[in-house]
Amino acid sequence: MTTDPRSPATGLQGARCSGCSVAVYPADGTCPRCGGPAESAALSGAGTLWTWTVQRYAPKSPPYQEPRGGFAPFAVGYVELAEGVRVAAVLDVDDLDTVRIGMPLTVTAGGGVPRARPVQEEA
Repeated sequence: MTTDPRSPATGLQGARCSGCSVAVYPADGTCPRCGGPAESAALSGAGTLWTWTVQRYAPKSPPYQEPRGGFAPFAVGYVELAEGVRVAAVLDVDDLDTVRIGMPLTVTAGGGVPRARPVQEEA
C-alpha cells in the first residue's frame, strides 16, 4: 500500500480483495480471508456502534502524553461500517451516558487511532 491508512489527509483508507470482495481496515495488500491480492479502497466512514467501553485510567507513557487539563475518561469502541468492516475508534461524545450500541456514527482517520462522532440528525 502506498498511502498511510491512518493519515487524515487520505480519509479512511482500507482495502478490498479482488477475489472474495472482503473489505479490511487498515489497508493491507493481502486479503486476510483468502490470501489473494487486495487493492486500496476508500471506506465510507458511515456505520453503527458495534460495542464500546470507557477508558477510565490514563494509558502508560510513552507514547501517551497527558493533555494540559489532565486525564479525562473517554469512550472507545468498534464501529461497523457499511462495508462490513469493524474499525476500532475513539468515540468523540460530549456525554458518556449518551453512548448506545447501534447508534449511527461517522469514522474519520486521525493521527493514530481513528475518531468516531455521532451523526447529527437533521431538524
